[in-house]
Amino acid sequence: MTFLHPKSVLFVCNQNSVRSPMAEAITQKLARRRMFVESVGLIAGAADPFTVSVMAEDDIDIADHAPKTLSEVDPADFDLVVALTPESHMKLARTLGADNPKLEYWATPDPGDAEGHRDRVIDSYRLVRDHLEVRIADRFHFT
Repeated sequence: MTFLHPKSVLFVCNQNSVRSPMAEAITQKLARRRMFVESVGLIAGAADPFTVSVMAEDDIDIADHAPKTLSEVDPADFDLVVALTPESHMKLARTLGADNPKLEYWATPDPGDAEGHRDRVIDSYRLVRDHLEVRIADRFHFT
């Protein structure tokens, strides 16, 4: 059974450059220091300027985010581990156990898959940001 209000949460995606840093920053903002939050990727990607831009629209500054990898943390040390990609979910299921109640999978689209002009791409990042914000608020019931 997972905690309704875990004291620590780890968000994991593929490169820790888009989805998991968004989730980390949104959770930190909503939790207001009531929870330890960290994010990592399976591998370290590069900082993503679209991510920084859409988070700044919500007054969240992640310009100094430095991508980290799963090898830099122990997922077992967290009350809750949230996989945001199929790849990270598979890796964490092998590491923690597929039926581990500490592991949740939140399928989150990759906004980098969007094609077209800049406005269309940035809109896909906004959709992911907004999706994560709703999911986080629903999961943790911050007041």
